[in-house]
Amino acid sequence: MYKNKKISLILPSYNEEKGITKAINEFNETKMIDEIIAVDNNSTDQTALLIKKTNAKYFLERTQGYGSAIRRGLRESSGDLLVITEPDGSFTANDLQRMLSYTDQFDCVFGTRTSKDYIEEGAKMYFLLRIGNIVVAKLLSFLFPSNSFTDVGCTYKILSRKSYNLIEKKLKVIGSELSPEIMVQIILAKQSIKEIPVTYRERNGESKITKDFISTAILALRMIYLMIGLRIKSFF
Repeated sequence: MYKNKKISLILPSYNEEKGITKAINEFNETKMIDEIIAVDNNSTDQTALLIKKTNAKYFLERTQGYGSAIRRGLRESSGDLLVITEPDGSFTANDLQRMLSYTDQFDCVFGTRTSKDYIEEGAKMYFLLRIGNIVVAKLLSFLFPSNSFTDVGCTYKILSRKSYNLIEKKLKVIGSELSPEIMVQIILAKQSIKEIPVTYRERNGESKITKDFISTAILALRMIYLMIGLRIKSFF
């Protein structure tokens, strides 16, 4: 609970046995989370078993895709403030209080992983990836003028219930480019946004989305294609 507002935490989970228990416990320790929605996206390891041993609400999302898992979690949530993050240890519950403090003034709070002071040793944010995120974020800012964003791939976000209700039916992405789709739809819904730097740590296990340079480049192109398509669609 934060200032009498119920907090829901959404954890998209695909083969996250190395970090899921620690992530759930870490956020529970903040004493601010009212419900944890853990969405198993067809894991083949012990993820499901480990989730069920915690106080998190377990959901199985059979449609494969990072976006599908997050959208399912959002639909199943009941909070006034909806927190999206990763269960792989790359983000920390220690940033939650700071992010929540901005919800007093803004409808949504988006994290950014591109601030050098917040990138810890071992985090997967090497120079080209960092610059790529900034460049794509600047393109989003140009296509949809509102804020000057510095990261499009950061999934550590807080959406107000009001904001989510406005965009729920407009979210279509099932893959890894859901983050910029959420950002664009929030802008088009004329919701106020605050972007703040968040701590970015070394993750537990391997990334399923940006394994190497080629997969990272392909995702960036998919994000750009999505943003341009949404910009064109917004004119009609």
